[in-house]
Amino acid sequence: MNRRGIKDVYEAALERIGYIFSEFGNIYLAFSGGKDSGVMLNMVLDYMRLHGIKRKIGVLYIDVEASYKRTVDFIERMYLDNTDLIEPYWVCLPMTTTNAVSMYEPYWIFWDPAKKDKWVRPMPEHDFIIHRDNHPFDFYRKDMTFEEFTARFGDWFNTRNNAVKTACLIGIRMDESLNRYRAIQRPDKSTFDNKKYSTRVSDTTYNFYPVYDWKTSDIWVYNGKYRKPYNPIYDLFYKAGVPLSRMRICEPYGDEQKAGLNLFRELEPETWVKVVDRVSGANFGNIYCGTKATGAKRISLPRGHTWRSYCKFLLKTLPEETRSIYTTKFIRFIRYWHRVGSPVCNEDILELDPDMVINTYAYSKRGKGDKYVVKFRSIPDVLPGLDNKSDFLSWRRMCMAILKNDILCQSLSFSITRRQILRQQELLEKYRKLL
Repeated sequence: MNRRGIKDVYEAALERIGYIFSEFGNIYLAFSGGKDSGVMLNMVLDYMRLHGIKRKIGVLYIDVEASYKRTVDFIERMYLDNTDLIEPYWVCLPMTTTNAVSMYEPYWIFWDPAKKDKWVRPMPEHDFIIHRDNHPFDFYRKDMTFEEFTARFGDWFNTRNNAVKTACLIGIRMDESLNRYRAIQRPDKSTFDNKKYSTRVSDTTYNFYPVYDWKTSDIWVYNGKYRKPYNPIYDLFYKAGVPLSRMRICEPYGDEQKAGLNLFRELEPETWVKVVDRVSGANFGNIYCGTKATGAKRISLPRGHTWRSYCKFLLKTLPEETRSIYTTKFIRFIRYWHRVGSPVCNEDILELDPDMVINTYAYSKRGKGDKYVVKFRSIPDVLPGLDNKSDFLSWRRMCMAILKNDILCQSLSFSITRRQILRQQELLEKYRKLL
């Protein structure tokens, strides 16, 4: 079946929504106010009204505080206009997330009560707003991460409604990014009833992606053809010359989002003033994003340095706590690749210095299993042509993690850990007192 036309992907999405409602009595939708989740919510509400479904679905919006006013207004409209069909969960709880624009404050806490005087906007005042003093979540703990909260919410929602199983509808598309493509198409994931647009999250909770095969153009054809409400900030994106494929709304200080920091200044100056004042390094991130200061452009090695010596030099320039985080990550990174080795195809092996590597002639278990495992006798300074691949270690890759202010070392395939979160909470408290 052709999935390229809006008619085909629209009908396919409706079929998936119908299937989910036939299989699950307990459903909630993850809502961000963005273009994809907006389409997802509109389609689900239309389906419910068309088929006379009276039971409500949960709608979860985690308010990250630093948002466009137009985004908040749109979300408010969707909640208030559909009270007959939704059970609102508008969550304004303090949670920890990354601040990729500062090495001195690598994390920030949205809705942090200690920073109330600097909040980007006042907390909403509707009866359904969930905050520190009224939240019902037994799993919530002070300053937990956004990712932890969303992972735990599904099971809590399932238990709260005494359900056997729960479906979470998420408006993400493979066309949006490579990470989303992998999340949906990963061959080793557990699914519900072998539906490739689903992912098993726990024993009781499953994520579903009904619009996973839509293109960006499909989103806007749907909104125009069916005259659906959408976030008006996208109109301003368009007027500002932002390509359709790069229009995203999210909190402004993350590793990927910082590139859009300057848009706050252009689109909502009144919000921008608050955004700059909210966290350390925001204005620096706006001014220098896209330059060598934030590692966005190609970095050349300074004269007189090797990548090894440059990496050690960069580590010495960091605050002690931040340096400790990078050092710990780098040691784990090095030990892992020394122990496991790198999967290398035959043509790439020929590019390597034979005195530098040991070819085990054993096939790697990663990927298709058609590459030999190669172990390095020492850490290469740089691997021309291979250095951007995730299966190799080099001093240059570690340098780039520091230069990009990648405190989580995601470019080295790390993810955030609970120990790191707790350690950074201590760091945040220390610098809060200093500031």
